[in-house]
Order: sequence, then structure tokens, then C-alpha cells
Amino acid sequence: MSVIAEFSIEADQFLLGRIIAEFPNLAVEIERVVPTGNRIMPYIWGYGEDLDEFVSAMQDHRNVKSIIAVDQVDNQALYKIEWEDPTEQLIAGIAETTATILKARSNDVWTFEIRFEDHKGLAEFNEYCTAHGIEYSLERVSALTDSQYFEKSYALTKPQYEALSLAVEYGYFEIPREVTYKELAEQLDISEQAVSERVRRATNKVLRAIMRGQSSFDF
Repeated sequence: MSVIAEFSIEADQFLLGRIIAEFPNLAVEIERVVPTGNRIMPYIWGYGEDLDEFVSAMQDHRNVKSIIAVDQVDNQALYKIEWEDPTEQLIAGIAETTATILKARSNDVWTFEIRFEDHKGLAEFNEYCTAHGIEYSLERVSALTDSQYFEKSYALTKPQYEALSLAVEYGYFEIPREVTYKELAEQLDISEQAVSERVRRATNKVLRAIMRGQSSFDF
């Protein structure tokens, strides 16, 4: 079962964090990480007035093979960074344990939200960080089916989560449909109209949140 790990880490604990810390007026979010051969390529969003200085610093860094602006509008830009070997260790650890970055942004400290395929992946990531001297603070671990995770991440109310999770479990979204709103309403002891509204509103919130976080699609 997939698990979500939320942790914080000081900027001096990883290479990218140390570079970003030199630009206090620059905010950064890591969008995704792509491993290619022996190299790691993170895609990051940069926001602020120091973008040109940041790019120059990255180009001059001995561990950076290349940095390319994929998209840029005013004071925000999406960059693809290719690290040389030795690479950025924290980002490499995320890629090595086949984890997926859901959220990663810089502030006074960096905060990460990462999805692992199972608890074994999280344990392997922890072992990797220990072996490479990377210290982080684990704030929370949630199963992907944890109601609190969905309520927090997608602003679902508890009734909306209960209705949506039951609809998924009983096959409402399968083809052909395996359950009706009437049957779900009986399970929840509410009216058919109420379960319909909860499922539709919850689905809308989840889809909107996913679409906001997905800037591009690979076909």
C-alpha cells in the first residue's frame, strides 16, 4: 500500500538547498525528478527577482551539468537541472527509492511530501539518508487511503471523504458501474441526493487539485 511521508529538512543538509539559500529572495518548488542513466534531472519552479543570478550560479557549479529554462513568465520559471556525478544526494535518494515528489518547497526550512510505493520504500529512503549523513525531521506518515490525508490535501469534509471512498470501494466508477447511489445511500444511512452531492463535490475537489498540480502531460 502506498504511503505518504511528510518531512522537513534544513537547507544545509542537501546541495540544492545550500545553493538556494544563497538567494533569500528566491522561492523554489521541486516539481518532479527524472533519473536518466547515472544522472538525476529534477524539474524545479523558481519564483522571484533573482532568477538570472540563480541560473548563473547553477551554471558555474561543479556538480551541475546543465540548467535549462523550460518555461518562463515574468519572475517565475520552470527549469530542468541535470546533475553531474557526484549528484545531489537527497534528490538522488528520492529517485533511487522510486518515490514520487508530491510537494517540495523552500522556506526557512524545506518541506517535502513524498509518496512511496510501500513502507519498505520509506525504510529504504531512511537508510539511504542515514548512509549519506542527511538529517531530516519526519513529521507524518499516512497511508494513501488515510482520510486525514485526503481531507488535508484536497480540502474534503469527512462526509465527502466517506462517500467518495465508499463509492470507489464498491465500484461506482467502474465500467460497467457496480453500485448505485441508492445502494451507497443505504450504506451511509443518508438520502440518495445527499450521497450524490457528496460524491460529486469530493470528486470535483480532488480533480481540481490534481489538475492544478499537473503542469504538463506525457503521451
